[in-house]
Amino acid sequence: MGSLGAVGGSLQYPLARRDESVVDDYHGTQNVTEKLKFVVRLEDPDAQEVKEFVEKQVDLTESVLRTCDTREKLRETITKLFDHPRFDAPFRRGDKYFYFHNTGLQAQKVLYVQDSLDGKAEILLDPNGLSEDGTVSLSTCSVSEDAKYLAYGLSSSGSDWVTIKVMRVEDMRVETDTLSWVKFSGISWTHDSKGFFYCRYPAPKEDEKLDAGTETNSNLNHELYYHFLGTDQSQDVLCWKDPDNPKHMFGADVTDDGKYILLYISESCEEVNKVYHCDITSLPGGLEGFRGGKDLLPFIKLVDNFDARYHAIANDDTLFTFMTNKDAPKYKLVQVDLKEPSTWTVVIEEAEKDVLESACAVNGNQILVSYLSDVKYVLQIRDLKTGSFLHNLPIDIGSVLDISARRQDSTFFIGFTSFLTPGIIYQCNLEAGVPDMRIFREIVVPGFDRTEFCVDQVFVPSKDGTKIPMFIVARKNIPMDGSHPCLLYGYGGFNISITPSFSISRMVLSRHLGAVFCIANIRGGGEYGQEWHKAGSLAKKQNCFDDFISAAEYLVSAGYTQPRKLCIEGGSNGGLLVGACINQRPDLFGCALAHVGVMDILRFHKFTIGHAWTSDYGCSEKEEEFRWQIKYSPLHNVRRPWEQHPDLPCQYPATMILTADHDDRVVPLHSLKLLATMQYVLCTSVEKSPQTNPLIGRIECKAGHGAGRPTQKMIDEAADRYSFMAKMLGASWIE
Repeated sequence: MGSLGAVGGSLQYPLARRDESVVDDYHGTQNVTEKLKFVVRLEDPDAQEVKEFVEKQVDLTESVLRTCDTREKLRETITKLFDHPRFDAPFRRGDKYFYFHNTGLQAQKVLYVQDSLDGKAEILLDPNGLSEDGTVSLSTCSVSEDAKYLAYGLSSSGSDWVTIKVMRVEDMRVETDTLSWVKFSGISWTHDSKGFFYCRYPAPKEDEKLDAGTETNSNLNHELYYHFLGTDQSQDVLCWKDPDNPKHMFGADVTDDGKYILLYISESCEEVNKVYHCDITSLPGGLEGFRGGKDLLPFIKLVDNFDARYHAIANDDTLFTFMTNKDAPKYKLVQVDLKEPSTWTVVIEEAEKDVLESACAVNGNQILVSYLSDVKYVLQIRDLKTGSFLHNLPIDIGSVLDISARRQDSTFFIGFTSFLTPGIIYQCNLEAGVPDMRIFREIVVPGFDRTEFCVDQVFVPSKDGTKIPMFIVARKNIPMDGSHPCLLYGYGGFNISITPSFSISRMVLSRHLGAVFCIANIRGGGEYGQEWHKAGSLAKKQNCFDDFISAAEYLVSAGYTQPRKLCIEGGSNGGLLVGACINQRPDLFGCALAHVGVMDILRFHKFTIGHAWTSDYGCSEKEEEFRWQIKYSPLHNVRRPWEQHPDLPCQYPATMILTADHDDRVVPLHSLKLLATMQYVLCTSVEKSPQTNPLIGRIECKAGHGAGRPTQKMIDEAADRYSFMAKMLGASWIE
């Protein structure tokens, strides 16, 4: 490790200007950012000093990466393995089938259409022709019920902002329709194919010359619109708005029978929403009657409070089936008749242990349900009316990525993956009564041999004794002598479950660097339902960090690795996880990779959609919640470990903080401020600092939070971060 320390010790870190005028006061606690006087300046992406700071960080990072001798081997090997055909499950509309396909190294996957499953497939939409560098991606799409039109949303440089266009399927002609300033929106067609519902935010002021995706102002006043084909966006019908609640967000779905539009209203990322409905077939003048008027659609309130989540699964006229967590933290299915909205009956009871992940109607009056059982998927066919069990569907230990099914079809498709399975698309036919399930397509990675590896699941006791599931993927029969490089990944937030999936770059680490790869399913996620989520949020957020630290300690004590060979990684909320853990236990890790993390827990709610995350983190404007946050906020807890433990040789692990200039979900200022703080507190403000491990930032251009990133950018980033990891952990290349 001596040579590695020399790298960090010789680095000349950029200095961000400190602003002595910065004074903050949180509920009588003044100057919590006393050491961070410069950080507010890093919140303006257009400021010249911020641009210069970023440029210097980019140069510094490149100088470090040039010393990482596995960088080109990783890039070459990952590229070679990435070059294989990949498919998504097909979906049916009208008399046609549609599916996505990437031949291997295409920047973006391509949408195909065919008249039958064995018919000739034609390219319908190829996003790769929309930009030279592949940074324009297809973020959402929806085919009209009669398969005559495709509405699709395009995103540039990874931003959450979307522009919706329309194509005629028959001759692939792009219509003139262009809908701007769309964000956090689906596309839902009315069954007459005259138009669709979508959501957007008000356009910025005309004099604002905006590079969409680089701004930081809050997203407020979401609105629901209906667009008529062939008309200008200015003529769209405003269907719902709520200026009294500017933080509310909307979603809308037309029911399978085409009769109702359902409006879902949420106020944060909490698993709760309101549900309103409108019978669009009974409107006197139809939706056309609202053109040019000021009236909103006459929605009827079915659920008008934020006490549970509801999602419609099916309906027979006024009788609706919903999936809900109302008095059921692991979810259940219920029915209600809109004529008797106060009477709800249970169709499928909440399971004792397993979490109901999804449900969709198939084959008339049957329902396909998926459960999560100890972070492994289980699929069942049940009766839609009674909920009674009919069949289990056989799948391996792994994850259901996608279910493509319609109530009127007896055949549906399931997309499956696991740590050692690149991808399988199953076709299941229920026509004969007994499920006929077979492989429709299998994704094969040339050169990958799954028999070289093994997967184990262990349950690690956390600080308070709670058992935390963890998957461990490694080469078979490795000696348990603590000699292996190890990569530990975690997330732990927003009720999101991290389930088994295939990763080329991680398999390359195992095969060519001898690394052990692990996923810790810590609290805060959804692996065991809402209670598991709530046990890692708000006042209990520290449980997430305790769980992750306990998982790391287990990997050391069990003989998989040792602290100097252990790297931790996470993105978004997982970036926060990594930032908090290196503050709390810098001695436990040799390297840290923190992607697009929420690093300033006192101010996150002030930027873009950050206000929606207060359901997990709380808000510093409330004193009680500030007291939780100040204890773990990565930005506010950078300490010099050699001052805290003078008797121990201790420093922060080698750290790479990753962000991107068009990330308008978790804006780059989070990463920039933490990077500046770590470099200042641990290095530039200390003469002959003991901090010799490098602290660097990888700042991507023309990229966002992660979605829509072109293939080459994904490969380049993987080669950069994992070659940095390899050098910092002392891992050498194995042919």
